Amino acid sequence: MTQLEEISVALDFLVGKDPDFGTALTLIQPLPERTRPAGFEHLTKIIIEQQVSLASANAIWQRMTAAITPFSPEVLINLEEEDLRALGLSRQKARYCRALADEILTERLLLDSLHDLEDIEVLEQLTRVKGIGRWTAEIYMMACLGRTDIWPAGDVALQSAFGHLKRMKARPTVQQMDEMAEPLRPYRTVAARVLWRYYADVVRPAVRKNPAY
Repeated sequence: MTQLEEISVALDFLVGKDPDFGTALTLIQPLPERTRPAGFEHLTKIIIEQQVSLASANAIWQRMTAAITPFSPEVLINLEEEDLRALGLSRQKARYCRALADEILTERLLLDSLHDLEDIEVLEQLTRVKGIGRWTAEIYMMACLGRTDIWPAGDVALQSAFGHLKRMKARPTVQQMDEMAEPLRPYRTVAARVLWRYYADVVRPAVRKNPAY
């Protein structure tokens, strides 16, 4: 089965389980390609993307990839914290990037072996690393490992989109997000992708048009 066929099957399942997803699909653009190669480089990029705008993350990332060649743990670990801060990283994220490089070089984290582990085991392995929480691990699992049933319930855009789609008065909590998504197994990754697109195409434009929305 091709990736497009797999997504089609997942969408049919989601609409069958929750008709609101059928409504969402009529309002959004086609789902964008979100696949990234697995490995140190893209896990580091996801760390950079934590809690900053996409534009800021991209600007920092361009400076990092220009300064760190090849982009490997061996090269990055030779940069001091202040060197990384000069590229635009906060002190905290500079420490996180060096911690990740150290975990890989000392073989406490074996990135190549993650493909063979169950989702919960991957989550446990990744979140042992300083600076990698549930969101970062889950985004890596979705985008780089191709896992089909990952649900980043703490993602603010995802919360806003699901709350809007469900006509909730307040943004749902992590616990509410997990509860609402339980029927969407085993395709919660595609559900999240639909909701991110819904946020971009429906929720954000509405907020910009009416800030009190």
